[in-house]
Amino acid sequence: MSKDGLTPAQRLLLDESVNEIGLPVRTTNHLEERGIFTVRELLNSSREDLLSISNFGDKTLDEVYKKLAEHGFVAPGYQPPTPPPEAAKHKKPAFKMPAPYRPQVRQFRSQRKPKE
Repeated sequence: MSKDGLTPAQRLLLDESVNEIGLPVRTTNHLEERGIFTVRELLNSSREDLLSISNFGDKTLDEVYKKLAEHGFVAPGYQPPTPPPEAAKHKKPAFKMPAPYRPQVRQFRSQRKPKE
């Protein structure tokens, strides 16, 4: 790492197209329509700038921030979602599968007299 806190791979990625970080085509099209072509330009865009793009909502913004985080970048104002508490992870399922159907078989006693 250098004095700016970036790894060599991150430094190279700054001037790459926003396509290179794995965003969906729809998202990159919206960014490019706004004039955001590189990762550097994306990182320099504020949350408000990105949300002002038509059809660019909170879900898309979270998607962009997650992709940036995968490459080690933290966008200003982004707080990654907190994982659920342990108790919520191990919650019982709402629907329980019924036991398999097993028909009852009647047992008949022979009406013959036993041989002696």
